[in-house]
Amino acid sequence: MPPKKKARSKKKKKTSGPTDQTTYFRRIQTPVEGQVLGRVIQILGGGWLKVQCEDDKVRNCRIRGKIRKRMWIRIDDVVLVEPWIDMQSDERGEIITRYTKTQARWLQKQGYLKTGTIEFD
Repeated sequence: MPPKKKARSKKKKKTSGPTDQTTYFRRIQTPVEGQVLGRVIQILGGGWLKVQCEDDKVRNCRIRGKIRKRMWIRIDDVVLVEPWIDMQSDERGEIITRYTKTQARWLQKQGYLKTGTIEFD
């Protein structure tokens, strides 16, 4: 008697995203009262970054826990910072979100970013 063949399941081919050419729009989070825009100038480690803010202050900022493993932040990225005014001196803050280059250009066109503060490649 010949050995039985094992039943094999067909594997589905994985797609990397939507197959049609649809464009998705996302609202850009703009700074509200108590928040400033800044540019990352140094990575300190342990979730802490040094950020040059638009109010001409350099702050040590930590990455929020909600975005810590979801959003990778590099040097020269434009970020939204909320300073720790109530708890500590004005030298620390918390990073709320990171903007892409396209989003940062849009912020500059709308007047949220000062022209000379943050340079684009």
